[in-house]
Formats: sequence, C-alpha cells, structure tokens
Amino acid sequence: MVFDAVSGSGGGSPAAAAAPKGPLRVIFTPWFARQVAVGRWFTVFASFAILTASGATYIFSIYSKTLKSSLGYNQQTLNTISFFKDLGANLGVFSGLINEVTPPWVVLAIGAAMNLVGYLMVYLAVDGRTARPPVWLVCLYIFIGANSQSFANTGALVTCVKNFPESRGIVLGILKGFVGLSGAVYTQLYLAFYGDDTKSLILLIAWLPAAISVVFVHTIRIMPYPRRRGGQETSGDPFFCFLYISIALACYLLVMIVVQKQFTFSHGAYSIAAAALLIVLFLPLCVVIKQEYKIYRERELEAALLANDPPPTITVAGEPAQVEMSTGAKAEQQASSEQPPPSSCSFGGCVKNMFRPPARGEDYTILQALVSVDMLVLFVATICGVGGTLTAIDNMGQIGQSLGYPAKSINTFVSLISIWNYAGRVTSGFASEVLLERYKFPRTLMLTGVLLLACAGHVLIALGVPQSLYVASVIIGFCFGAQWPLVFAIISEVFGLKYYSTLYNFGGMASPVGSYILNVLVAGRLYDAEADKQPGGGFTAGGGRDKVCLGVECFKRSFLIIAAATVFGALVSLVLVWRTWSFYKGDIYARFRDGAGERHDGRLPVGQGRKPAEEESSPVNATKVEAQKALQA
Repeated sequence: MVFDAVSGSGGGSPAAAAAPKGPLRVIFTPWFARQVAVGRWFTVFASFAILTASGATYIFSIYSKTLKSSLGYNQQTLNTISFFKDLGANLGVFSGLINEVTPPWVVLAIGAAMNLVGYLMVYLAVDGRTARPPVWLVCLYIFIGANSQSFANTGALVTCVKNFPESRGIVLGILKGFVGLSGAVYTQLYLAFYGDDTKSLILLIAWLPAAISVVFVHTIRIMPYPRRRGGQETSGDPFFCFLYISIALACYLLVMIVVQKQFTFSHGAYSIAAAALLIVLFLPLCVVIKQEYKIYRERELEAALLANDPPPTITVAGEPAQVEMSTGAKAEQQASSEQPPPSSCSFGGCVKNMFRPPARGEDYTILQALVSVDMLVLFVATICGVGGTLTAIDNMGQIGQSLGYPAKSINTFVSLISIWNYAGRVTSGFASEVLLERYKFPRTLMLTGVLLLACAGHVLIALGVPQSLYVASVIIGFCFGAQWPLVFAIISEVFGLKYYSTLYNFGGMASPVGSYILNVLVAGRLYDAEADKQPGGGFTAGGGRDKVCLGVECFKRSFLIIAAATVFGALVSLVLVWRTWSFYKGDIYARFRDGAGERHDGRLPVGQGRKPAEEESSPVNATKVEAQKALQA
C-alpha cells in the first residue's frame, strides 16, 4: 500500500521559483488559446453570445403590426399567434428531457435548426414570397422558431448554473440580463443592416441566432466541479466584471435610444452605432482571457511548489490493515445505505415515492417536484405575474397606437422594456444573492415584492395618463425581467440540480399559460370588442383589413383585470414564503463548499468533517498561503 503526502520541507519562496512568463508572451501562444477555448470561463462568454441572440420573442411588438397588416388579421388572431410564440419560447420540457440524456451541443444544434426554419417561413409569408398561409400554419411556424429559445436557454444557461452552483443567483441574473438586452440589441442591428424595414427584422432573427449557436456549439459543456475551492476557476469576481460590462452596454443602448429619438440618423450613422455595440459585446472576452491567465499563473506556482517540496513516498510492507471506521462514519454509511438510489427504482416504486419527497434542497425526482405543493404555488404565482407583464410587452405596439403615440415612440417603448428587462434580471439575481448570503432574506419574499410593483405598471396602462406609457414600459420591463432569475433560482434551491434541466423548463411553462389566459382570452377579446364599437367597425380607411381601436378604453378593462390577477399572484406567493421561511434561514449552499459547512438540516455533509488543528497549521498549508499571496501580488 502506497501513501503520498506533501512535505513542508524545502527551501526558497514559491514566488521566486515560479517566475511565470510575461502576460503577452503567454497570451499570444496556441496552447494558451486552447486553454481559453476549453476553459470554464469561455463557456460563460459563449453563453452570453448565444443568449443575447436568443431573445427574439421580446421584440414581437416591433413587427407585429406588419404581420397583422400583411396577412389581414384582427387583434384576437394576432394575440393567438403571440400566444403560440410564447408557448414555443417556454415549452422547454422537450429540450430539458433531451438535455438529460445528451450533451448540451446536441440541444443547441437542434435549437439553431428550429430557429432558422421557423422564422424564415414567417418571413417568406409576410414578404409575400409564398402563398398566404392559413392561421394555424403561421402559428406552427412561429411556435417552431420561438421554441428554439428554450433550447438555447437549456443548452447554455442550465450548463452555466451547473458549472457554478455556488453562484447560481448571480449566474442566472447576468445571463438572463443579456437575454433582456437582446431586444435593444436587435433594434440597433436591424437598423444598421436593413434600415427601418420590419419585414427584414424577421429575416435577421431567423439567421443570426442560428449562426451564433453553430459557432459556439462545441464550447458549451458541463465541467466537473473542482475539488479545490477558492481558486480562480470558480471565483465570483469575474461575474462582477461581467456585470459592469453589461451595465455599460445597457447605458450605451439607452443613450442611443435617446439620441436616435431626438435626431434623424443616416444608414451610415446606424452602422457606426452598431459597430460600437459589437465592440462592447465582445468585452467579456477580455475578462475571460484575464481570468485564464490567472489560472495559468496559479498552476505555475503550484507546480513550482511541488518541485521545491517533492512528496515523500511511504511504503507499508505486509498485508493492508483493516481500518476501523469511526462511529460517525458508520452511522453516515448506514444512513446512506438505507436510502434507495433514486435512478434505479422501478416505475411502481417511482410512483410510490412520488408523494414522499426528500427535504428541501435535496435532489427531487421530476415526479416528486411536479406534484409538490411548493411547485404548484410557485407555478400559480408565476402565471399571474409573468402572464400580465408579457401581455403588456406583446401588445405594446397596439397600446401605443391606441393612445396616439407615433411609431418612433413605440420603438422607444420596446427598447426601454428591453433595457429595464435587463435591469430587472441583473438586479434580482445579484441583489437576491447578496441579501440571501448576508441576511438570509428569502428569494420568495423578493418575488412577492416584484409582483406588487408590477401592478403599478398595469394601472398606468389602464388609466392612459398622457406620457405615462414611458414610465409604464420601464416598470413592466423591470418586473418582467426580475421575476425569471428569482423563479429559476427558487426551483434550483428547493428541488436540487440533478433534474434542473427539466424542472427549469417546467417553471417556464407558466409564461404561455398566463399569456393565453390574460393575452388571448382577456386583452385580445376586449380590444376587438372595443374596436367594433368605433365608427366603421374599427377597420382602417380605404378598405384595409387591419382592425384598429383608438382611445383609452381599448385596453382599460383588460389591464384592470390583469392588475387584479397580479395582486392575487402576490398573495399566493406569500404561501410559498411561509412554507420556505425556515429553509432559507439555513445554509442552503453548504454541500457545495469545501471543508465542513453545515447543511440546512444542521448535520455535516458526508465525508466533510472538521479539519484537525495540526493540519490547518501545517507547514504545507503555510507554504500554500505564501504561494497564494505571491500570486495575488
């Protein structure tokens, strides 16, 4: 039997022994480029790129008027198409199940193909290059195109959460933030590529996300979580750098929105603005390269440390001795042996265990999570909250038109929603993580506050106060974005990460359900009913087939109903706050940390006892501390 140990003897400072090469000599080498491309942090950058291009569903209101007039639809038909768009974007159960049995690149490749086919067929129909399709076929086209978004989210976002489990709130916030900015990014790019041609915008959202997914398809993968915690591989500092870059990107887009509203831009000016936008979008790559260089230096110092202090080999002759387990280890082994493996149960056993879930925070099976009261309460609250804000976003073009805003202002509303959508996602992700870590503030209670804030936006739309739509678009965008990181983080924390791909997408299913109830059944029908009361039945002059409603009454009743539904959702979410209060007051991330962090049930994780005092103060650890100080210097 051979044991390896690291001796504390040896001379020389590890900083002097390492003597790493200069940054430029390292960075511009093929092997370092390979380290960056296969590293954990480049996966984050690739996810940024994929998710920034995957938010085409949030700019539906820009081209919805063109879709409505080109194909001769009324508002209820348009809202039905919008529902299938939302259904496709959030029906991610299929992508989740595929991701359970295949690597992420398969999910991303399928999503790229679906995006290209679906939106390309919508573009051909709107542009008149194919025969006018029936409504059900247009619904199918947009469902296929929008469903690619769930594949992109599953392939990229779920992978990043599993690669950084201790920072899942921050990861969800920043990644969802880039999705929220995608609407404003698309607006700038299509103005630079095609000018003010909304038909060509549909073509842009057909080919661009597919191309980006194909470029980065092999860089997105799940990586084993390193045993050594606290190193540069899992540091949370780069996420704050990503945050600052994303804030700069949002500020730049906001400035461009204001400037483009005040001045008339030529095509060349739009192109320059888009070029500067692309430069900002690639800034996270600099953070990735810097982080990989720190990892390189860290490994060099460790190699120098081992070279100065080679581990001695101790050989024990004879038969290997039987090592007596401690009483605590025996108890842990007996407790673990009594629990049946969740993946090896038969169908009957799975159904039997479906109503006997583990403790919150442990890995639920899919059936245990779906039938749990916590999931039901969260699902109902999300239906009310997301369904209402999504109805406002999808109808923003018609809302602005009914209240007499010009087309240029409607584009401004869409961009404001996109930017504040980003702000909501980032704020809820980072703030909920900080509040949870420092003050044990439950994410569920923050979700309740977001739902109550959304009611103010709905009431502003219902009242139709002059110029209030600018404020309403800010509130709606912020609240819509803020809900998603909270919902997805709650699912990962309460039900575990083992089947997160499927449970994440099941949580997203609340969006199309809420959209159908509040958008199609409520807003669409009431809008058409108000349009029928107007002179000419609401049809445009000249015999057009576009039914238009003008005035405050067009959406007043709809959004008063939506505001009431959102209040009901906030009250329902309080039930989840009460049920998970004691859970969030514990240490929910203990099992992902090194050493002996206590779990939320108060017991130590298996195999993670306290380190002996002599080990903590050994010369080896002192030398490692010296190496870390040299690295930081």
